Amino acid sequence: MVPPRPVVHAAVFALAALQALASDTFIAAVYEHAVILPRAAQETVSPEDALALMNKNMDILEGAIKEAAQQGAHIIVTPEDGIYGWVFTREAIYPYLEDIPDPEVNWIPCTDPTRFAPTPVLERLSCMARNNSIYVVANIGDKKSCNSSDPSCPSDGRYQYNTNVVFDSEGKLVARYHKYNLFRQETQFNYPKEPELVTFKTPFGKFGIFTCFDILFREPAVVLVSELQVDTVLFPTAWMNVLPFLTAVEFHSAWAMGMRVNLLSANTHNIRMSMTGSGLFTPGGAAAYYYNSKTEEGRLLVAELSARPRLSPTYPPAVNWSLYATSVKNFTEDITFLGAVRRDIFTFSELKHEDGNYTVCQKDLCCHLTYRMSNKSNDEIYVLGAFDGLHGSVIKYHWQVCTLLKCKSTDLSTCGQPVETAQTKFDMFSLSGTFGTNYVFPEVLYSDVQLAPGEFEVLPDGRLESKNTTSKPLLTATLFGRRYEKDLKHPLRNSP
Repeated sequence: MVPPRPVVHAAVFALAALQALASDTFIAAVYEHAVILPRAAQETVSPEDALALMNKNMDILEGAIKEAAQQGAHIIVTPEDGIYGWVFTREAIYPYLEDIPDPEVNWIPCTDPTRFAPTPVLERLSCMARNNSIYVVANIGDKKSCNSSDPSCPSDGRYQYNTNVVFDSEGKLVARYHKYNLFRQETQFNYPKEPELVTFKTPFGKFGIFTCFDILFREPAVVLVSELQVDTVLFPTAWMNVLPFLTAVEFHSAWAMGMRVNLLSANTHNIRMSMTGSGLFTPGGAAAYYYNSKTEEGRLLVAELSARPRLSPTYPPAVNWSLYATSVKNFTEDITFLGAVRRDIFTFSELKHEDGNYTVCQKDLCCHLTYRMSNKSNDEIYVLGAFDGLHGSVIKYHWQVCTLLKCKSTDLSTCGQPVETAQTKFDMFSLSGTFGTNYVFPEVLYSDVQLAPGEFEVLPDGRLESKNTTSKPLLTATLFGRRYEKDLKHPLRNSP
């Protein structure tokens, strides 16, 4: 049965379309969702019980979608794993999966629910989009049958994919994306044989889509932006925060700035799993973001963004990330020491004075820092750090990192350990590095894991500089580089 549609739907959609066509901006929304999890994700349940859980989560998502539409949003992104949760076995997730057709079939599940039945989740998501005249982005699971004629076919006769779907404001399925870079714990899903470069056009710009761990790799993330020239990336994620460089809001904001693209990031919310941090990020910084590690509350974020940022007069210029750093002589290098940021061994130098110039090098990377502290606390130590090497225990990929970093305590052995609070502000800092890549992401993180939109800038010669005295104590200022060409071959990609 097709749910009733509001009589005013056509008029509302027409007005929204005209407004979008007449404007260089659009209104975007993301929803950070505290997912209702299955009682035991390792146990197989009936399809009826699986659908009951998914409907509980979709009840909450539907409320957020309605609220976003009432605030004028043209599109809303919901999180990865937002409909059924995570940490399933391959068998246990099967009742939650649907067979999602290629969008080329030109299908509106809300008005034609039996065409590819049973697909109750797709039908409901389609109706949410159609009844609220809004594009809806959601993450669910796809299943595809296979047989012995396919040498890669899994032994249970099906492929299972972590999948994003997009419905337009009429409820039509317009995009389907299978996650290419699975996190190592996602053993319930298969790797697609090839990366999918999924884009679609709207009256308010060209969109691309990928999922969570994908953002750390060249395909599909960099290709969508650099080669296919999308204006905005849709990014459902279930991101576990890792200080000092990989908290969700910190890295996702930095990625949008480094790639000079809009990023609509919707995270799941689960403080026990350190999952929080969503935002509407632009080439110029965060338009809106949410980070809450204290309570189990989700949050809807809505903001107006440039529909085609490359055409905006405020679009940032291209950056030569090594231009400044390779043009200056190394500052005096003080005594250095090695310290671990998780498993990565950094070369550090302690900032022993309230102002100064420092250089720290590791392999091909030299990091330069000029700084002046405004109120250095006696019980805080900051360091300049450099890392040039492979990161990861199973999937190994190449980082180049320059960082101004607060240590956990005055014991130098704690430098690189997670810390969320600080007391020291900086009158100024200027950080640069001899990066061997054009893909560098600028991060500035304040005490209590807060961003600093508008308080720093990246100069065309690759310097990350504060504009004025930091408004809050500083945790880290970081240039996070990726040398994709040095990544090792993925060890799990061809596993069925």
